[in-house]
Amino acid sequence: FNLVVFTISQWDLVLQLSIKQKFSERGNTMQVQYIKEYSNCLDREMEYKIYGQGGKLCLAIPSQNGRFFEWEDRGMIHEVSKWIESNQLTIITCDTIDTETWSYPYNTKVRMLKHELWFEYILSELIPSVQEKMNNYDKWMVTGASLGATHAANLIFRFPKQFDTLLALSGIYDTELFYGDYHDENTYHNNPCAYMKNMSLDHPYMELYKQSKLIFCVGQGNWEQECVESLRQFSTILYDQHIDAWCDFWGYDVYHDWPWWKVQLQYFMEQIFKEV
Repeated sequence: FNLVVFTISQWDLVLQLSIKQKFSERGNTMQVQYIKEYSNCLDREMEYKIYGQGGKLCLAIPSQNGRFFEWEDRGMIHEVSKWIESNQLTIITCDTIDTETWSYPYNTKVRMLKHELWFEYILSELIPSVQEKMNNYDKWMVTGASLGATHAANLIFRFPKQFDTLLALSGIYDTELFYGDYHDENTYHNNPCAYMKNMSLDHPYMELYKQSKLIFCVGQGNWEQECVESLRQFSTILYDQHIDAWCDFWGYDVYHDWPWWKVQLQYFMEQIFKEV
């Protein structure tokens, strides 16, 4: 793999070929690593960044068609920098292949097969690589906004042995609108409302969900209506399945975009780390 680490100040961006430090506005340090590794699962180079050097490992998934640098560019990393700099949190920002899967308008069977390969990449390549680099084999947190929240929820509910904390902002949890008339095992297993509704109460995952921290948030302003309806539906399913989740519906001025996701991220991280 190729390892490049950035030193970032308030005024400039300097690319380095050796490990350096990123200095925040408060003068503390944040170690940032840029990594490009070949994925056998996806048959391509995949890029990601690691922010931090200790604490809870958290996978941050970009919004639809976003890239691994989106969270930094949108100011989300800055919102959680105090936990990163105090070694309570390490954020790993990944790439998706949304343009070939969820955003691709043709052949649902093929694009859902590709999305399953992305899951395989996350679970069998990215996570083990980060665990080895960080020498941290504990369970992860996963977070995202918009379609990133959909992916994040799908990861923790399908793979609760790997993840134990979820922060999902403005996601869609009934994914029928992406499929058209086609359905198969993969469309079902990528629709949290479908498989969670049908999961038996004695399924071994149920105990893992109860040991996890599950947080969902959505605004009720512009461009949030589908997300509001989806979370109401999913929250009812979780309640019926006796799964404790914090489903927070914010005000009618809270719209579907980064300024509010930054506020929500800061607020909920305060709640998560207050309890640690």
